[in-house]
Amino acid sequence: MATDFTEDTATEAVTDSFANTSDPRLHTILTSLTRHLHDFVRETEPTPQEWEAAIGFLTEIGHHCTDTRQEFILLSDVLGISMLVETINGRGAEGATEPTVLGPFHLTGSPRRALGDTIDLVGTGEPCVVRGRVSGTDGSPLPGAVLDIWQANDQGFYDVQQPGVQPEGNGRGLFTADAEGHFWFRTCVPSPYPIPTDGPVGALLRATGRHPYRPAHIHVIVEAAGHATLTTHVFVAGSPYVESDAVFAVKRSLVHDFTLVDDAGLATRYGVSTPFRLADFDLVLSRAAS
Repeated sequence: MATDFTEDTATEAVTDSFANTSDPRLHTILTSLTRHLHDFVRETEPTPQEWEAAIGFLTEIGHHCTDTRQEFILLSDVLGISMLVETINGRGAEGATEPTVLGPFHLTGSPRRALGDTIDLVGTGEPCVVRGRVSGTDGSPLPGAVLDIWQANDQGFYDVQQPGVQPEGNGRGLFTADAEGHFWFRTCVPSPYPIPTDGPVGALLRATGRHPYRPAHIHVIVEAAGHATLTTHVFVAGSPYVESDAVFAVKRSLVHDFTLVDDAGLATRYGVSTPFRLADFDLVLSRAAS
């Protein structure tokens, strides 16, 4: 039977069209999305030209996605959606390290490195040693935990942003924790940096008077058998923009001191020059859902 499509009947007409969706979760998501989008349109009453501009904006987002840059993730980040998803999914993981956003520059092929190796292949930044321990929420070590590490250099750029300037794999490494769950590696102190602003997300920030900067940080993904995978950051205490991260990713528990050390013996032990920065942080994983 034909149905008159009006402001009052529009939402029900569309949600009813999903009645034969076999996947219950997909049905829930589509019907909820439809209701919220229809409510948004009723509230803001966009003109056809404004709606066309919105579609054009999303089209441009897609055009700016490449193998090394994900503009949709960037949009999700600056709207706070990425952090909201992480925060909701981190509920109930009491005692575990808090999660935060993946970011647009993660690569699945980080080079495997031995504990103690450096991920700074250029050597222009301030030397830094990062060390810590991976454990479960009960305090037991997680030997063999795999840590995927990546960061910007001391100039605020990832390797994929500067092909031909930075060596491929600079600032990246895949490490395996030892029998006691310990890990350590050498690097340089990362720099604050702006997220890419040469695309539609940058235009959005400019239109809203927002800055594009992120505080200095190191990305970490940790995996261990029987435990939930953790995606998080380690933020440099005192870094500019810690209080105003463009992607809302800072959590107090993730801010750590990068302590200045001027100890020749310790520098020799870690294979760095003095003075250097030392960052200690532990990573605690919750049990995987059964």
